[in-house]
Amino acid sequence: MSFRKFEIIFFICFLFCSFEIYSQRDSKNTSETLRFKQLREELPTPTESRLATGAPGPKYWQNRADYSIDVTVDDINQLVTGKETITYHNFSPHTLTYLWVQLDQNIFASDSRAKLMSNAPDYQNITIEQLADKLAIPPNLGYKIEVVQDSKGRVLKKTIYDTMMRIDLPTALLSGQDFVFSIHWNFKINDGKKGGRCGYEFFESDGNYIYELAQWFPRMCVYDDVNGWQHKSYLGRGEFALEFGDYTVNITVPNDHIVAATGILTNPDKVLTTKQLERYNQAKNAEKPIFIVTPEEATENQQSKPNGTKTWRFFAKNVRDFAFATSRKFVWDAASVKIAGNSTLAMSFYPKEGMPLWDKYSTHTIIHTLKVYSRYSLDYPYPVAISVNGPVYGMEYPMICFNGPRPEKDKTYSKATKYALISVIIHEVGHNFFPMIISSDERQWTWLDEGLNSFIQFLTEREFEPNYPSRRGFPSSVVPYMSGGGLEPIMTNSESISQFGNNAYLKPAVGLNILRETIMGRELFDYAFKEYCQRWKFKHPEPADFFRTLEDASGVDLDWFWRGWFFETDPVNIGIQSVTCWKLNPSDPNITKTLAKQQYEKTSQNLTNIKNDTLIKQYYISDKPELKDFYNQYDEYAVTNREIEAYRNYVNNLSESQQKLLQSNQYFYVLEFNNAGGMLMPIIIQVTYKDGSKEVFRFPVELWVKNTVTCTKEIISNQEIIEFQLDPFLETADIDTSNNVFPRKPEVSRFELFRQQQRGGNPMQYQTR
Repeated sequence: MSFRKFEIIFFICFLFCSFEIYSQRDSKNTSETLRFKQLREELPTPTESRLATGAPGPKYWQNRADYSIDVTVDDINQLVTGKETITYHNFSPHTLTYLWVQLDQNIFASDSRAKLMSNAPDYQNITIEQLADKLAIPPNLGYKIEVVQDSKGRVLKKTIYDTMMRIDLPTALLSGQDFVFSIHWNFKINDGKKGGRCGYEFFESDGNYIYELAQWFPRMCVYDDVNGWQHKSYLGRGEFALEFGDYTVNITVPNDHIVAATGILTNPDKVLTTKQLERYNQAKNAEKPIFIVTPEEATENQQSKPNGTKTWRFFAKNVRDFAFATSRKFVWDAASVKIAGNSTLAMSFYPKEGMPLWDKYSTHTIIHTLKVYSRYSLDYPYPVAISVNGPVYGMEYPMICFNGPRPEKDKTYSKATKYALISVIIHEVGHNFFPMIISSDERQWTWLDEGLNSFIQFLTEREFEPNYPSRRGFPSSVVPYMSGGGLEPIMTNSESISQFGNNAYLKPAVGLNILRETIMGRELFDYAFKEYCQRWKFKHPEPADFFRTLEDASGVDLDWFWRGWFFETDPVNIGIQSVTCWKLNPSDPNITKTLAKQQYEKTSQNLTNIKNDTLIKQYYISDKPELKDFYNQYDEYAVTNREIEAYRNYVNNLSESQQKLLQSNQYFYVLEFNNAGGMLMPIIIQVTYKDGSKEVFRFPVELWVKNTVTCTKEIISNQEIIEFQLDPFLETADIDTSNNVFPRKPEVSRFELFRQQQRGGNPMQYQTR
């Protein structure tokens, strides 16, 4: 091979290797810097409908649907029959040729997609109840649509697909036009014990029912600027996307029933007794709950037999849904709460089986919830807020929610039951704000209502009483979830989440708490969060609107946080890799030589020298004086005149301030941190000084901007530090705290002590001979 050919081959190999090295380096740098990359590709492009600030734009629009409904509840056959007239307002800039309506009751039909998509049970561990359900003839549930017609009585063409119905319009609905049509329907009420967000509960002891009716009427789908029609099938988890409107609802029930519903009761004088009406009016100004229907009246009701029906009339203005509950078993109490000068009637409906727990805590919890949520989000605008006890453990609708916990039959209750009731009422009443007013798309983004609501629930619980046993909110509460496997990003569709509660409730709530307490601070966060609530009340926000508003109103760049906490699944696992202590060399030879001698004497005390001093009786040079020279006699740590003179000349050339600096006796600690988890966080370090005092240092997340795997930070101290503790208040959800303390300390675990098992005897006894 010629030398020229060799040169060419060598040059090509050099280029290839260089390309590989730089590619790997660029790939590493790209991976690291992506964590601080702005969310330009992940978020939708701003428009005049939704601005880059996160606010609704000058061209923002949303459609509207007003309802007039007559409904009858058949207490003998558990049947609901209704007819509704819908006035649909097309405020969009588009022409519509068809409308989509939600038929949520169809989820209970035996051939619904929700039923057919369910996996087979574990027959090795199947329960009697599950087996009975498998072998039973499925009930004939779901809507029976009798007729769909326009305002002139002309039948409209309809197409039903699972839980959705398309209505073809006779003529195109232009922008700015309205369309009026009606639907007649009926359905059998499902057994609430078998699941679902509504249903009946039957009491064998007295033969009566409680009905909690939600998703009970065909409702308009949302048509918006983001999705067009939101007509994803209702599969159970993903809840609802709904338009705002006014509701006039007439509910006909047996004449001994008590009805709780969304909106204002417009004919109380027709459905309440004289005494009940008097108490009802008193409750509007009552600071403490008073009975409107007493326990004694409820007992009398549930022992009676109806001899006719009554129609309860309700009106609700600017709500996105309507729900109600009805029973002859209801006790009813109420009190007034003032929010921004407006009075709201807080009310609770429950059977005597709910006492003494419900009469003690329910209405008070509603009042507390409305006050705290109003302070952090927006003033509660509605005239009533209701909590109902029945078959549904926890579910929310405008002005009314269903909650399940009850005392035992002997009227006692556990601590867990007490706080479960208070927490579920806070949570479900809180849903009036998210998503009933700040109306996000629950069918797509569960976290945007459940996560935000769980966060404010946490704040509300903390103000209920000291040391309230909150389940979600503290950063430590998310550690078991983040330490496990099979995680999906928070930004995952509702139906695709495997760990639903952890993903859509817990992790967003904890993330917002970390933002508020650690990253942004309470003042900036509270202002920005409230700005989001004010901007999007009675509108349809998307995740990007939330992300952008919090940054816009606070001035804090949070894209790294949204990316890591919401779009990715990496946990927080940051540790102290090493700590190095530095002190300034004073340059004075009298000091430096003394320190050097001390250091030598310290390092010379090794095992070999210690043993040799004892075991070697005489060194070779001891009896050979001719081998000794200057270096055997010279003290290398003695200070010479030349060194003293050099030091004086050095000092004389320094300014007065520099001379003082030279005398500094401070400690310079350099801490190296390692990010093993991936999710970035600010660095919070608590130091313990030699005198026992402590101090906390906080460094921003941008400490990681050059290198997201390792970073360093110095702490300068006038006194010696004996311990460094990372994340001392457990505020970052770090999944491994074993490397958070330096010097390292062993973490204490506990083990159980078991007794030996005696063959054929009590396993808790010692084995004897």
